Amino acid sequence: MTTVRTPAGWPVTEEEARAVQDTLRERVVLDEPGPPPGTGRVTGVDVAYDDERDVVAAAAVVLDAATLDVVAESTAVGRISFPYVPGLLAFRELPTVLAALEALPCEPGLVVCDGYGLAHPRRFGLAGHLGVLTGLPTIGVAKNPFTFTYDEPAAPRGSTSPLLSGPEEVGRALRTRDGVKPVFVSVGHRVSLDNACAHTLALTPAYRLPETTRRADALCRRALREAAPALTRE
Repeated sequence: MTTVRTPAGWPVTEEEARAVQDTLRERVVLDEPGPPPGTGRVTGVDVAYDDERDVVAAAAVVLDAATLDVVAESTAVGRISFPYVPGLLAFRELPTVLAALEALPCEPGLVVCDGYGLAHPRRFGLAGHLGVLTGLPTIGVAKNPFTFTYDEPAAPRGSTSPLLSGPEEVGRALRTRDGVKPVFVSVGHRVSLDNACAHTLALTPAYRLPETTRRADALCRRALREAAPALTRE
Protein backbone atom coordinates (compact mmCIF):
# COMPACT_ATOMS: atom_id res chain seq x y z
CA MET A 1 0.00 0.00 0.00
CA THR A 2 1.33 3.44 -0.98
CA THR A 3 0.93 6.46 1.31
CA VAL A 4 0.25 9.65 -0.63
CA ARG A 5 1.02 13.27 0.15
CA THR A 6 -0.94 16.03 -1.56
CA PRO A 7 1.24 17.23 -4.46
CA ALA A 8 2.89 20.63 -4.18
CA GLY A 9 0.85 23.25 -6.00
CA TRP A 10 -2.37 21.23 -5.88
CA PRO A 11 -5.43 23.50 -6.27
CA VAL A 12 -6.92 24.66 -2.97
CA THR A 13 -9.80 26.86 -4.20
CA GLU A 14 -12.70 26.33 -6.60
CA GLU A 15 -11.32 29.02 -8.89
CA GLU A 16 -7.92 27.30 -9.11
CA ALA A 17 -9.50 23.90 -9.77
CA ARG A 18 -11.76 25.23 -12.53
CA ALA A 19 -8.78 26.92 -14.18
CA VAL A 20 -6.97 23.56 -14.23
CA GLN A 21 -10.06 21.89 -15.71
CA ASP A 22 -10.27 24.52 -18.44
CA THR A 23 -6.63 24.03 -19.39
CA LEU A 24 -6.55 20.23 -19.35
CA ARG A 25 -9.93 19.77 -21.04
CA GLU A 26 -8.42 21.09 -24.27
CA ARG A 27 -6.09 18.07 -24.33
CA VAL A 28 -8.81 15.39 -24.36
CA VAL A 29 -8.56 13.15 -27.46
CA LEU A 30 -11.94 12.11 -28.88
CA ASP A 31 -11.00 10.81 -32.34
CA GLU A 32 -9.38 7.48 -31.40
CA PRO A 33 -11.42 4.24 -31.19
CA GLY A 34 -9.45 2.77 -28.30
CA PRO A 35 -8.39 -0.85 -27.75
CA PRO A 36 -10.73 -3.61 -28.99
CA PRO A 37 -12.97 -5.03 -26.25
CA GLY A 38 -11.88 -8.37 -24.86
CA THR A 39 -8.19 -7.86 -25.68
CA GLY A 40 -5.18 -6.93 -23.56
CA ARG A 41 -5.72 -5.61 -20.06
CA VAL A 42 -8.40 -3.45 -18.51
CA THR A 43 -8.07 -1.73 -15.14
CA GLY A 44 -10.70 -0.52 -12.70
CA VAL A 45 -10.04 2.36 -10.32
CA ASP A 46 -12.20 3.43 -7.40
CA VAL A 47 -11.91 5.37 -4.14
CA ALA A 48 -13.40 5.21 -0.66
CA TYR A 49 -13.52 8.02 1.92
CA ASP A 50 -13.47 8.38 5.66
CA ASP A 51 -14.43 12.05 5.89
CA GLU A 52 -14.41 12.09 9.68
CA ARG A 53 -10.75 11.07 9.71
CA ASP A 54 -9.88 13.00 6.50
CA VAL A 55 -8.65 9.85 4.74
CA VAL A 56 -9.13 8.61 1.17
CA ALA A 57 -8.10 5.22 -0.24
CA ALA A 58 -7.77 4.33 -3.92
CA ALA A 59 -7.48 0.96 -5.62
CA ALA A 60 -6.44 -0.15 -9.08
CA VAL A 61 -7.30 -3.69 -10.20
CA VAL A 62 -5.96 -5.02 -13.50
CA LEU A 63 -7.97 -7.72 -15.26
CA ASP A 64 -7.22 -9.85 -18.28
CA ALA A 65 -9.80 -8.46 -20.69
CA ALA A 66 -10.56 -11.87 -22.21
CA THR A 67 -10.99 -13.91 -19.03
CA LEU A 68 -11.65 -11.15 -16.43
CA ASP A 69 -9.11 -12.83 -14.15
CA VAL A 70 -7.14 -10.52 -11.84
CA VAL A 71 -3.63 -9.83 -13.17
CA ALA A 72 -2.45 -7.29 -10.58
CA GLU A 73 -3.75 -4.87 -7.99
CA SER A 74 -2.50 -1.99 -5.87
CA THR A 75 -3.77 0.52 -3.33
CA ALA A 76 -2.85 3.98 -2.09
CA VAL A 77 -4.06 6.03 0.87
CA GLY A 78 -3.70 9.63 1.91
CA ARG A 79 -5.35 12.73 3.22
CA ILE A 80 -8.31 14.14 1.30
CA SER A 81 -6.75 16.72 -1.00
CA PHE A 82 -9.70 19.00 -1.83
CA PRO A 83 -13.06 19.93 -0.25
CA TYR A 84 -16.29 18.41 -1.52
CA VAL A 85 -17.51 20.56 -4.43
CA PRO A 86 -19.92 19.09 -7.01
CA GLY A 87 -18.23 19.02 -10.40
CA LEU A 88 -14.73 19.08 -8.86
CA LEU A 89 -14.61 15.64 -7.26
CA ALA A 90 -11.60 14.61 -9.35
CA PHE A 91 -9.44 16.93 -7.27
CA ARG A 92 -10.32 14.91 -4.14
CA GLU A 93 -9.45 11.61 -5.81
CA LEU A 94 -6.65 12.08 -8.33
CA PRO A 95 -3.55 12.04 -6.09
CA THR A 96 -4.41 8.64 -4.61
CA VAL A 97 -5.76 7.20 -7.88
CA LEU A 98 -2.58 8.22 -9.72
CA ALA A 99 -0.45 6.71 -6.95
CA ALA A 100 -2.36 3.42 -7.12
CA LEU A 101 -1.89 3.26 -10.91
CA GLU A 102 1.80 4.07 -10.62
CA ALA A 103 2.26 1.26 -8.09
CA LEU A 104 1.01 -1.40 -10.51
CA PRO A 105 3.66 -3.86 -11.71
CA CYS A 106 2.27 -3.90 -15.26
CA GLU A 107 0.70 -1.62 -17.85
CA PRO A 108 -2.99 -1.02 -17.06
CA GLY A 109 -4.39 -0.88 -20.60
CA LEU A 110 -7.86 0.70 -20.73
CA VAL A 111 -8.83 2.35 -17.43
CA VAL A 112 -12.47 2.24 -16.27
CA CYS A 113 -13.51 4.87 -13.72
CA ASP A 114 -16.50 4.63 -11.42
CA GLY A 115 -17.77 8.03 -12.54
CA TYR A 116 -17.87 10.36 -15.50
CA GLY A 117 -15.89 11.56 -18.48
CA LEU A 118 -17.66 13.87 -20.92
CA ALA A 119 -20.90 13.33 -18.99
CA HIS A 120 -19.92 16.11 -16.60
CA PRO A 121 -21.24 19.69 -16.30
CA ARG A 122 -17.84 21.01 -17.44
CA ARG A 123 -17.26 18.05 -19.82
CA PHE A 124 -14.24 16.95 -17.83
CA GLY A 125 -14.94 14.37 -15.17
CA LEU A 126 -12.47 12.04 -13.49
CA ALA A 127 -12.13 9.76 -16.53
CA GLY A 128 -11.12 12.66 -18.77
CA HIS A 129 -8.80 14.17 -16.18
CA LEU A 130 -7.10 10.84 -15.48
CA GLY A 131 -6.73 10.08 -19.18
CA VAL A 132 -5.10 13.41 -19.98
CA LEU A 133 -2.66 13.18 -17.05
CA THR A 134 -1.60 9.59 -17.80
CA GLY A 135 -2.08 9.38 -21.57
CA LEU A 136 -4.07 6.16 -21.05
CA PRO A 137 -7.39 5.36 -22.77
CA THR A 138 -10.14 5.91 -20.20
CA ILE A 139 -13.91 5.64 -19.88
CA GLY A 140 -16.42 6.47 -17.16
CA VAL A 141 -19.16 4.07 -16.11
CA ALA A 142 -21.45 5.72 -13.56
CA LYS A 143 -24.32 4.41 -11.45
CA ASN A 144 -26.57 7.44 -12.06
CA PRO A 145 -27.02 10.07 -14.82
CA PHE A 146 -25.81 13.05 -12.75
CA THR A 147 -27.70 16.11 -14.06
CA PHE A 148 -28.43 14.76 -17.54
CA THR A 149 -31.59 13.34 -19.13
CA TYR A 150 -32.30 10.11 -21.00
CA ASP A 151 -35.11 7.89 -22.17
CA GLU A 152 -35.22 4.41 -20.72
CA PRO A 153 -33.41 1.96 -23.03
CA ALA A 154 -35.30 -1.10 -24.20
CA ALA A 155 -35.37 -3.94 -21.66
CA PRO A 156 -32.85 -6.39 -23.22
CA ARG A 157 -29.18 -6.33 -22.23
CA GLY A 158 -27.15 -4.21 -24.65
CA SER A 159 -29.92 -1.68 -25.31
CA THR A 160 -28.88 1.98 -25.18
CA SER A 161 -30.30 5.47 -25.27
CA PRO A 162 -28.52 8.84 -25.50
CA LEU A 163 -27.55 10.64 -22.30
CA LEU A 164 -28.33 14.24 -23.13
CA SER A 165 -27.43 17.76 -22.11
CA GLY A 166 -30.03 19.62 -24.13
CA PRO A 167 -29.45 18.38 -27.71
CA GLU A 168 -25.87 17.24 -26.98
CA GLU A 169 -25.13 13.54 -26.46
CA VAL A 170 -22.61 13.35 -23.61
CA GLY A 171 -22.85 9.59 -23.05
CA ARG A 172 -25.26 6.68 -23.14
CA ALA A 173 -27.56 4.86 -20.81
CA LEU A 174 -26.62 1.20 -21.29
CA ARG A 175 -28.62 -1.81 -20.12
CA THR A 176 -26.12 -4.39 -18.86
CA ARG A 177 -28.76 -6.82 -17.47
CA ASP A 178 -32.20 -7.57 -18.89
CA GLY A 179 -34.75 -5.29 -17.26
CA VAL A 180 -32.27 -3.87 -14.71
CA LYS A 181 -31.52 -0.16 -14.26
CA PRO A 182 -28.91 0.97 -16.83
CA VAL A 183 -25.43 2.27 -16.19
CA PHE A 184 -24.23 5.54 -17.70
CA VAL A 185 -21.23 5.36 -19.99
CA SER A 186 -19.15 8.30 -21.19
CA VAL A 187 -15.86 8.80 -22.96
CA GLY A 188 -12.83 9.88 -20.96
CA HIS A 189 -9.84 9.97 -23.32
CA ARG A 190 -8.73 8.13 -26.47
CA VAL A 191 -11.84 5.89 -26.74
CA SER A 192 -14.99 6.22 -28.85
CA LEU A 193 -18.43 6.09 -27.23
CA ASP A 194 -19.38 2.98 -29.22
CA ASN A 195 -16.24 1.24 -28.00
CA ALA A 196 -16.78 2.43 -24.42
CA CYS A 197 -20.21 0.77 -24.44
CA ALA A 198 -18.77 -2.42 -25.98
CA HIS A 199 -16.10 -2.58 -23.26
CA THR A 200 -18.75 -2.09 -20.59
CA LEU A 201 -20.81 -4.98 -21.93
CA ALA A 202 -17.70 -7.19 -22.04
CA LEU A 203 -17.05 -6.35 -18.38
CA THR A 204 -20.60 -7.16 -17.18
CA PRO A 205 -21.18 -10.87 -17.85
CA ALA A 206 -23.06 -11.44 -14.59
CA TYR A 207 -23.77 -8.14 -12.79
CA ARG A 208 -25.02 -4.63 -13.53
CA LEU A 209 -21.67 -2.99 -12.75
CA PRO A 210 -18.39 -3.81 -14.52
CA GLU A 211 -16.12 -6.36 -12.89
CA THR A 212 -13.43 -3.67 -12.84
CA THR A 213 -15.60 -1.45 -10.65
CA ARG A 214 -16.83 -4.24 -8.40
CA ARG A 215 -13.32 -5.46 -7.63
CA ALA A 216 -11.75 -2.02 -7.23
CA ASP A 217 -14.60 -0.98 -4.93
CA ALA A 218 -14.05 -3.98 -2.63
CA LEU A 219 -10.28 -3.44 -2.58
CA CYS A 220 -10.34 0.29 -1.80
CA ARG A 221 -12.87 -0.23 1.00
CA ARG A 222 -10.61 -2.84 2.55
CA ALA A 223 -7.60 -0.55 2.20
CA LEU A 224 -9.52 2.26 3.89
CA ARG A 225 -10.45 0.05 6.85
CA GLU A 226 -6.83 -0.99 7.30
CA ALA A 227 -5.28 2.44 6.81
CA ALA A 228 -7.62 4.89 8.54
CA PRO A 229 -6.60 4.12 12.14
CA ALA A 230 -2.87 4.47 11.38
CA LEU A 231 -3.29 7.73 9.47
CA THR A 232 -5.49 9.12 12.23
CA ARG A 233 -2.64 8.65 14.73
CA GLU A 234 -0.17 10.67 12.59
